[in-house]
Amino acid sequence: MAEKQEKILVDKIMVGEHEQRVEDDPEQFAELVNSIGAIGLINPIVVAETEGGFKLVAGHRRLAAIKKLGYSHVFCTVRDMNDAEASEVTFAENFCRRPLTPIEQAAAIKDCYEKGIMTLSQMAKAFHRSENWCAAQMDMCNWPEDVLFAIHDNLISVSAAHNLAVIDDDVYRRFLLQSAVDGGSTARTTAAWLQAWRSQKPAEEAITAEPVEFGHPQAPLIPQMPCLSCGQVHRMDQLSHVPMCQDCINVIRNV
Repeated sequence: MAEKQEKILVDKIMVGEHEQRVEDDPEQFAELVNSIGAIGLINPIVVAETEGGFKLVAGHRRLAAIKKLGYSHVFCTVRDMNDAEASEVTFAENFCRRPLTPIEQAAAIKDCYEKGIMTLSQMAKAFHRSENWCAAQMDMCNWPEDVLFAIHDNLISVSAAHNLAVIDDDVYRRFLLQSAVDGGSTARTTAAWLQAWRSQKPAEEAITAEPVEFGHPQAPLIPQMPCLSCGQVHRMDQLSHVPMCQDCINVIRNV
């Protein structure tokens, strides 16, 4: 992979294609700005040459700091690489320096695939994972927003959230999600909740539902659900059936 050092006009560096982070730490960024302002840029940013300019490959925060300082030019490492190679370098830098959240990682993989930058096979090789793993990562982006935010904020594990993401009753899913966050529920518990929810659906829907494929197969579980009053999880045969309409149930849940 050929490369050279070159002083480049900042305005000619295009960014955006490989933006992967949902947010950044303001204090850490301020420290980076102060450091570059005091001693200069020690590690050059990496770019790839394009028609009429350059595409940023690695060093998003460093380039943002350079712009913050008002510099017009910056020394860069210019590498001769295709889009797939550029994406692999970008992923490597992000993962090695500060791990992405599961949601940022999933969004980056989906964006890279949908833009045709890398194939499933290429991404699997870059991550040292299977193609099925990469496909599952992209599918995560389609989960309900409340579940995604809980994962991103590190309130619940991906495996536990995966079971809740299947539940399409928004009100009930939010209730279970809050119960899982408050109680630190594991994937085994949320799998039981999913099983219990499916048992309440019409038989023809329950028996045709696709199995949840995540992790290792688990032993058969006794259906469990949280009590609508105290939130504690109990076996289904230990809970009473309260005939109430959906409107009243919603009122109780919001009290």
